Amino acid sequence: MDSFEWNKIIGAVLGTAIFIFVVRLVAEHIYEAEQPAKPGYVVEGVVENAGPGAAAPAEEALPDWGTVLASADVGAGKATSAKCEACHDLSSAKTNKIGPEIWGVVDRPRATVAGFAYSGPLQKSGLTWNEANLTKWVAGPQRMVPGNKMMFPGLTSKKQQADVVAYLLALK
Repeated sequence: MDSFEWNKIIGAVLGTAIFIFVVRLVAEHIYEAEQPAKPGYVVEGVVENAGPGAAAPAEEALPDWGTVLASADVGAGKATSAKCEACHDLSSAKTNKIGPEIWGVVDRPRATVAGFAYSGPLQKSGLTWNEANLTKWVAGPQRMVPGNKMMFPGLTSKKQQADVVAYLLALK
């Protein structure tokens, strides 16, 4: 084949690509997909942003720890914490995974595990991992510190939250 044949082939390929691109652009403007009034399904634990003018949600009342921890089941908390172990090391080996190790996390200041790259919002949060903050965290990390790297939706059951916090208190 000579160079003229190659030019025709390349021109045909480029012409076809440009034609497809133009047809797609025109079709996008003509046939806009309508957004549904109501979503087809709701993902548990995901909070929609209502916009800049929306009021902040009311602060949820924290439980009385003397009562809650007395009735919490450390064994059930260990079983529930299997969800946490996908990303965190709960053993005394203290190795970082996708998330930092959380052995002895109770009363530890936020973002202090050496060798782990924490998100900016968590570093600036000023948190100490006490019972109240741990409960809010396991209920929904993104609700507590928006913009942090943890994508866990949270535990909706108050009993599971108390059990997990009781288990974390036992890891010392």
